[in-house]
Amino acid sequence: MLQGTLDLLILRTLVFGPQHGQGIARAIQQQSDDVLLVEHGALYPALQRLETKGWITGKWGVSTNNRKARFYTLAPKGRKQLAEESSQWRALAAAIGRILGPESREG
Repeated sequence: MLQGTLDLLILRTLVFGPQHGQGIARAIQQQSDDVLLVEHGALYPALQRLETKGWITGKWGVSTNNRKARFYTLAPKGRKQLAEESSQWRALAAAIGRILGPESREG
């Protein structure tokens, strides 16, 4: 994943409501049709980084399988950051799409 992509995906996932780490990873995987797999070694440092920046908040609770889990919520600063980064990523994706051009059937 490109630098900053995981942060953006986490913020986007939390738009739909509070979620624990495993739920965030599962949502990203499902919404990407199993293309994006988030490893715990990348997810939890990202969650800590986002919480330190004030973009998300976390508090302990109990998951659906009755386990202690930290649930994360999108903070107002995170919502603003998500809007800014989403705009930048859309512009970047459009620019790359223009360079790659339309798909052609070769061969």
